[in-house]
Amino acid sequence: MDTDVLIVGAGPTGMTLANELLTAGVSTVLVDRLERRTELSKAGGVQSRTLEALDQRGLLEPLLATGDHRVTLGHFAGVPLPFDSNRHHLPWRTVPQAVIEGFFEEHLAAHGLHVRRGHELAGLSQDESGVDAVFTNGAALRARYLVAADGAHSTVRSLLRAGFPGEPGTLTITAADVRLGGTEPDAAHTWKGDGHWAAVFPLGVDGRGRQLRRLVLGGPDQLRPRETPVTEDEVRRGLNTVFGTAVQLLELRYARRITNASRQAEQYRHGRVFLAGDAAHVHLPLGAQGMNTGMQDAFNLGWKLGAAVHGWAPKDLLDTYHEERHPAGAAVLRNVRAQSLLMDWAGTRDPEVLAARETFMDLAQLPEVQHRLADVMSGMALRYPMPGSAIHPLIGRPVPDLRLGRVRVHELLRSGRGVLLDPADALAETAAPWSDRVDRTFQGARTEPMLIRPDGYVCWVGAADLEPALEGWFGEPR
Repeated sequence: MDTDVLIVGAGPTGMTLANELLTAGVSTVLVDRLERRTELSKAGGVQSRTLEALDQRGLLEPLLATGDHRVTLGHFAGVPLPFDSNRHHLPWRTVPQAVIEGFFEEHLAAHGLHVRRGHELAGLSQDESGVDAVFTNGAALRARYLVAADGAHSTVRSLLRAGFPGEPGTLTITAADVRLGGTEPDAAHTWKGDGHWAAVFPLGVDGRGRQLRRLVLGGPDQLRPRETPVTEDEVRRGLNTVFGTAVQLLELRYARRITNASRQAEQYRHGRVFLAGDAAHVHLPLGAQGMNTGMQDAFNLGWKLGAAVHGWAPKDLLDTYHEERHPAGAAVLRNVRAQSLLMDWAGTRDPEVLAARETFMDLAQLPEVQHRLADVMSGMALRYPMPGSAIHPLIGRPVPDLRLGRVRVHELLRSGRGVLLDPADALAETAAPWSDRVDRTFQGARTEPMLIRPDGYVCWVGAADLEPALEGWFGEPR
């Protein structure tokens, strides 16, 4: 066996998973077909739940120290969600994907895990004890488990012949990283009466301190093949169509076409092979949900693979990856489809669509609606199906970042182990047989007894039936 886990794809999903496995003490090989890391932004926002998960690993402050990553307004279908609608203590941040990848690659390398580049997968097979992978450069590796984090056109998924049902792309939009001059647009999204529209979001600054923007252009004439190159003239015409001469293109750094394809893998687990990130789900890039959903896949899967490698995973623990993350991915696809319709993405100017949008915009002024939409878009609305979730509202949800004396709960999760909050110091004897997997703390906190998984989700609350919860999530007692 060459390694415990082989990760194919070194984007945000693959690198997040590699760090989780590093934290879990699992030998990992991370490969990517590219000879060098891309400097293109692709995605540009980090949601509240992902920020929390990074904080739980001690990575948030170092990541934010890499630049001016400002707090960002969220939106649903182009309708802004005000700052005060987001009740989460870590509001969205603008952190380009290229920055995230660079940060993770340096962090992993500092801990001895280097991306093996120029490794394009050519074939794989699996048996009862492992997975064999071969690459076009002649390399071959055998691992206990393999994770596909190799994107929307996943080679792993193709080799598995895994079902990937959904809707094919019927139109394209243009996404570009640019420097703009002239008048700053009044809003993130701007529509014209003929159906053309543009969206502009901050992307930080370039090496000379100049402001970069993510520009998205759409409307009725966006029917070009996805492979057709995007030209500077095309971007200038798009800007002029929406903004006239008020906004000018100073520099086009990168541009691509994005389709409205919407697909999701039928199964996230195929024996010893797992699909994560865009290899498992693709959709329009609305609200930074693609990158964040993939990183959340990694946070969910990492500790479970670690448990399996170390031999204490309960029998069905690895199956819970699909059971928890497939519904999460399906929910993202649903809200993206709804947003696409309400935004009139295709620029149809259909009167019924416009009427629905006007009604939605009225509803979106209500604080209760804003709160719900902010929860959905930030990932904080997610609740995993767990035993006891019908009994207590915290079970299945991310743990609040409670302060326990001088330490926060998030800081206790940095070991990558489970955490038992025992405020009355009454559960030591019960929890002792799991002390190699679960850290117990009885530091001062006005909270109920609580068991927290390594990924930061509450899996038990109360004063009874702790042993079944420990055994159900952390395996047999030692």
